[in-house]
Amino acid sequence: MNWLRTTRAELRKLTTTKMPLVFLVVLAVIGIATAIAVAFGTDMDGSKTFISTAADQQSLMAFAANALVIAGLFGAIAAAREYGHGTVVLTFLTTPHRSKAVLAQFAAVFVGGSVLGLLGAGVSAGSVAAGLTATDYGFMVSAADLAQVLAASTIAGGAGAVLGAGIGAFIRNTGGAVTGTILLLLILPPLAVQMAGATAPWIPNTLANVVSGVDHATGIGAALGAIMMWALVPAAIGLGAVTRRDVV
Repeated sequence: MNWLRTTRAELRKLTTTKMPLVFLVVLAVIGIATAIAVAFGTDMDGSKTFISTAADQQSLMAFAANALVIAGLFGAIAAAREYGHGTVVLTFLTTPHRSKAVLAQFAAVFVGGSVLGLLGAGVSAGSVAAGLTATDYGFMVSAADLAQVLAASTIAGGAGAVLGAGIGAFIRNTGGAVTGTILLLLILPPLAVQMAGATAPWIPNTLANVVSGVDHATGIGAALGAIMMWALVPAAIGLGAVTRRDVV
């Protein structure tokens, strides 16, 4: 079985389970909460200055940081459950070269994570626009800035899914993979910043915001490269672990 056919098979695995629906529900809940916050939320003084400029609105709809985490959990669960359910055995029997099988799985979760990121950013932008109809402010974000928000979230979603899948392939336990992903994306980065302030521009949340155009801690090109490294290092570790194991 060639690699493209294996990748398509992995995509079918993802789309024929209920897991993607759960994540779509999460996106819908976030969208509803965002619309309510825009429509009825106020600043401490009762004003709504948090939506009064194009930059404020773009910051509200920037979804890349969320996409990293949500898609990271998606990738971690997708990879780790293969071991929990035993379906990985059939995969390795069908594709004896484990590296090809794992890379196909990473490619599939990259596509799935990218779609989640794009949908999340679209829902976020739509929610902000819907919430604004209940206020005195109009939609101010330009088409170019909106496209940047959508593209950033798509990239972040794909990267996050690969990161999570790498952790899932390494740990092989769904609970452990989810915990590891949360540790790597949400818990360890702030601790690193507290211990070494120079790391602040390179943590996932900051990098995602830079790519979205709402933070300028570093250049967009450097931020894209760093996000890719955040994804590729766990993926390489997971791939290496799988190929070195004598058994599943």
